[in-house]
Amino acid sequence: MAMNGFAFTMALRVRWAEVDQQGIVFNAHYLTYFDVGITEYWRAIGLPYPDGVAGTGSDLYVAKAMVNYHGSAGYDDVIEIGVRAARLGNSSVTFAIEIRREGRLLTTGEVVYVNADPGTRRAQALPVRVRLAIAAYERSAELKERSTVG
Repeated sequence: MAMNGFAFTMALRVRWAEVDQQGIVFNAHYLTYFDVGITEYWRAIGLPYPDGVAGTGSDLYVAKAMVNYHGSAGYDDVIEIGVRAARLGNSSVTFAIEIRREGRLLTTGEVVYVNADPGTRRAQALPVRVRLAIAAYERSAELKERSTVG
């Protein structure tokens, strides 16, 4: 089941340990779901982390994470995580994320990664291979979506 506007989607089943006493996924687990989605996005574009940035003299660090809650998932629900690169800056990449269950929007958010020197933790330009891989993957998804419309 494809989610409009997202280059990458994946399914994940909610596990017992992620549900709280209210019978719904504990709020902090949604950030874990975001992380799982982004990790699999890197794999999908051919740059699995951390090997995808190995040898560049840099690494990616989370600078911002934002979650908006619209609904709840429960134990054994299958959720769909959509991830897309919403913005490529000079030294950063912003991922937009949605989580849905059976098409119903549960969570939206964004995670901003800054590329930096591991020793100094000072921002530096995104490696060219990272920038090109993201651009090619997102463009490919956009072309696929256009070709299936209308």
